[in-house]
Order: sequence, then structure tokens, then C-alpha cells
Amino acid sequence: VEMKSIKKYSILFILALFVICLSPQACNPTDEGDNGIEEEQNDDTYDVDLYGIPKFVNTNYIELYKIYRISKFRSGYGHDYSDDFENCRSMKHYFQPRNSVNWSSVGIYSPVTGTISELKDGWAGTQVRIRSDQYPAFWFILFHVNLSVSLNIGDAVAAGEKLGNHIGSQTMSDIAIGVNTPHGWKLISYFEVMTDPLFQNYQVRGVNNRNQLIISMQARDADPLTCQGETFINSGNLEHWFILN
Repeated sequence: VEMKSIKKYSILFILALFVICLSPQACNPTDEGDNGIEEEQNDDTYDVDLYGIPKFVNTNYIELYKIYRISKFRSGYGHDYSDDFENCRSMKHYFQPRNSVNWSSVGIYSPVTGTISELKDGWAGTQVRIRSDQYPAFWFILFHVNLSVSLNIGDAVAAGEKLGNHIGSQTMSDIAIGVNTPHGWKLISYFEVMTDPLFQNYQVRGVNNRNQLIISMQARDADPLTCQGETFINSGNLEHWFILN
């Protein structure tokens, strides 16, 4: 009798296992779930090496008709401003107004629709950092702004919304764009994220192609700068500026 009972319960146990294993989640837990589902692109990061740099900025951050010249990305002008991948180079753009205009009259605008993430008062105006709504891993940093509107961290701004004016003749206006990538903080040129229609405004001023405003990493590495802290000890042999017509 005991043997019959054991066989009976063994058969029932095997049948139960068979029913459970009709569900692939139960018998193959690694096929689905945390290890089996491919993660989507994290909004907090963007892999520019894998996806390329999107051209999504269609608004000038500054009144271009008042600008005389623009420093090149990776120039030796100003001071070291570099990222997690490069060092000892200026990885932003300086915009120098014409001598014929009042520098403090030059309007500064939000280049993208986004959120104010940082406001930092400095020796010459306010540094404004804006996180893009369209590409949240992209941050736009505007330097030396004399704010004409009340801004707080977390405020929403629209592309083209006036933030204020350039602080004045004591310094130039500059802009930097940073991207949180899966591998670290990466700085890119303002002209790499411009749409073609926006870039046409620069073509009218004599810029035939975007590369005229960008020193490549290879060219800069071949003509290295020397830094002591953030200060350039030498400025290299490559041209720092593009003069607009």
C-alpha cells in the first residue's frame, strides 16, 4: 500500500511540474525579466559615438549681427576648458562683439527649450546652465549674462526666449555644450548641434562649412598646448579665430 501511495504522489508531482513548465517564465527565468529585456537609451545619457551628434538647435543664443569674430573649438584662447576625454584646450566658443556696438547691448537668448539647472554668479555676470528637453543628456552653458528676467533653478525656458544681455566690454560672451555620455562628460561644439537652416546665418557671414570653426582633436593633439592649471603657457600654432564678414 505504501509503495502505491508513493507512486501515486510521484506521478502527481511530475504532472504538476509539467503544468508549471508550460509557462516559459517559470522554466526559463533568464529569457525574460531583468536579464532578458534590452534596456532603452537612458534619457540621462546619450552615446554620441554610437548615435552621432544630433542637429537640433535652431536658435541663435546671441545677436549674430553684432558679432565680429568667433573663437574656434579647441583653440588656445582664454583658458583650459576641457572634458573627461581631452585636456589643455578651450572646448567652447568665444563670441567677440564688434567694436562699433555697445557690448552690454548684445542680447542673449536660450538656444533650446529646456530647464534651468544651474545659475552661478561670477566676477562678470551670471553663468546659466540649461538642460535640453528634447535631448536631456545635452546641457547648454552660457557665460557672462546680465539677466533681465528673474530665473530660478527648475524654471522652464523656451528656445529663443531672451534671458538678458551680455555683461559688457570687460569680457567676451562664450557658450559651451556638454553631453552626459555613458563613458563620461563630453564637450562638443555649438556648431555641431545646429540645424542647417540656423547654420545658413553663419554662411551668410562667410563661414563656408562648420569645420572652419572647429579644430579637430587630431589637429590639436598634433599641435599641443601647455597648461599650468587652467592657464595656457603657450597657445600653439593653429589659428584661434574666425573673423566674420
